[in-house]
Amino acid sequence: MILTAGENDENIRLDAYLAGILPDFSRSKVQSFIKSSAVLVNNTARKPSYQLKEGDRIEINIPEESSLKIEPQNIPIDVVYEDENMLVVNKPSCMLTHPTVQERENTLVNALLYKYGENLSGVNGEFRRGILHRLDRNTSGLLMIAKNDKTHEFLAEQIKNHTVTKKYRAVVKGVISENEITINAPIGRNPKQPHKMMVREDGKESLTILKTVKRFKDATAVELTLVTGRTHQIRVHLSYINHPVYNDTLYGAGRGKVSTEEQVLQSFFLRFTKPFSDEIIELEIPPDEKYKKVLNYFESRQ
Repeated sequence: MILTAGENDENIRLDAYLAGILPDFSRSKVQSFIKSSAVLVNNTARKPSYQLKEGDRIEINIPEESSLKIEPQNIPIDVVYEDENMLVVNKPSCMLTHPTVQERENTLVNALLYKYGENLSGVNGEFRRGILHRLDRNTSGLLMIAKNDKTHEFLAEQIKNHTVTKKYRAVVKGVISENEITINAPIGRNPKQPHKMMVREDGKESLTILKTVKRFKDATAVELTLVTGRTHQIRVHLSYINHPVYNDTLYGAGRGKVSTEEQVLQSFFLRFTKPFSDEIIELEIPPDEKYKKVLNYFESRQ
């Protein structure tokens, strides 16, 4: 992998920069790559503390993921839709979508491998067998899974062309006065905290449509349509408009009075074209327990 440091990467430590680029590796592991000369800056080995300059050429040579075996695990899967080429699952909160170098057990991919074995697409590598798109660990809801590479390409093209409709429900901090908001703000990596994303001028185009569902004393239930699909997009956009997702401590919400596993966010609706046909599939699931728990709290305080 070869990267070029941009203007916004100026003066960032090399290890901090790489920790953001390689989120599957710990900071100490990233530092070990640098110290072992698996990372070169302008063809030269540098220390982890090296401060980047605009235009620096960063070459990264890390072990292939395929050398690490992912074990199938008998974990129940909530299958919402299935045909001969794909399925849609309802991923629970607290579950990683796919393994990382640090966590290789109890993910959705481990569960999929147990039930479907080799009948999963391999386009995104062994760690992401069948995975077309992902949900954060503590975001629950609908995910499309491809059983073969041709299906993966068919559905990936729909995602790329924004012809897949993905809707989320969330509870956010504060009262939103508008009935609908279009949030059109580019998203890129936070240079000071590489594990986070942020709105920045040189980021990738990012578009979220928000509709107000119900207002409470100091919170709002909302529905969100994800037009683009950037990392942490909804969480970043809601934080950007000063209405972070309830209990999303990473993006400024803090801990609310109702305890949940981080952000109260659920992917509840999918609309897509069934592979190799013209049939439109629409799927919707009811609110999960986390969402209902927080909603009931605010309902009781009205």
